[in-house]
Amino acid sequence: MKLQTSLLLAVSSLLLPGLVQAQGNFDNVEYEVSDLGHGIYMLVGQGGNIGLSVGEDGAFLIDDQFAPLTPKLLAAVRSVTDQPVKFVLNTHWHGDHTGGNANLAGKGALIMAHDNVRSRMAAPGDQQSPKEALPVITYSESSTYYLNGHEIHAFHVEHAHTDGDSIVVFKDANIIHSGDVLFNGIYPYIDLGSGGSVSGYIAAMEKLASLCDDSTRIISGHGPAGNKAAVRKSLKMVQSAQDSVAALVKQGKSLEEVKEANPLAKFDDEWSWAFINTERFTEILYNDLSQ
Repeated sequence: MKLQTSLLLAVSSLLLPGLVQAQGNFDNVEYEVSDLGHGIYMLVGQGGNIGLSVGEDGAFLIDDQFAPLTPKLLAAVRSVTDQPVKFVLNTHWHGDHTGGNANLAGKGALIMAHDNVRSRMAAPGDQQSPKEALPVITYSESSTYYLNGHEIHAFHVEHAHTDGDSIVVFKDANIIHSGDVLFNGIYPYIDLGSGGSVSGYIAAMEKLASLCDDSTRIISGHGPAGNKAAVRKSLKMVQSAQDSVAALVKQGKSLEEVKEANPLAKFDDEWSWAFINTERFTEILYNDLSQ
């Protein structure tokens, strides 16, 4: 229940920005810090899961959740290192992964991300981010960082969860931060309005799986830490779900007719959650196939 509530608030904030602005929504959040070895940690609070590398070069964060959580996030960082947060890498532009950018930049952190992350965060509208929150270093395909004794490789996967997703690989440690390319154990949110696509999401998960061996540990975008088997299981579900909806689209069925047929019924009990239930995931698949 705690996981589902956290995910609902996190992802719903993308569509209803005012939903999580009140400080009270974050009062009871406590960070869970898991030591993955090699000076790398997984931090779970509210929003997208965070990766943390610590060492002589300073604290390096992958994503930073919501702005009101920054004091609690920094306290979690201080529980494992006295080094300041010097670097933040955003895996994509959604607010549950970038909301702390301005706060951390104000404390001297360097913000980095794919080109499209900055473009979407800077775009005029209700979700426009302040200048202070924008990445100051961006890349079009990939970037490599040599920090805390690690070679850290971030690379773009096209039109997956959004059009600006990055997967981040700690090569020597065999640890990967998947961003929202992996919603571990639940239906994924594929943001078609932000350039995401189901076929791109499938391709990104296939790429993620190809980077793993049986010992690889994955900091998932949402859900518990994962591994290659978890990626394969999610990939198989999405592929099967897409095929089931595609068969009905090919028959000329309308969205309402597809929902009525309930082609994803077999996945409902295991994969449905508060924000992306079976009906909503069916709608995402249908709208993607109908584009």
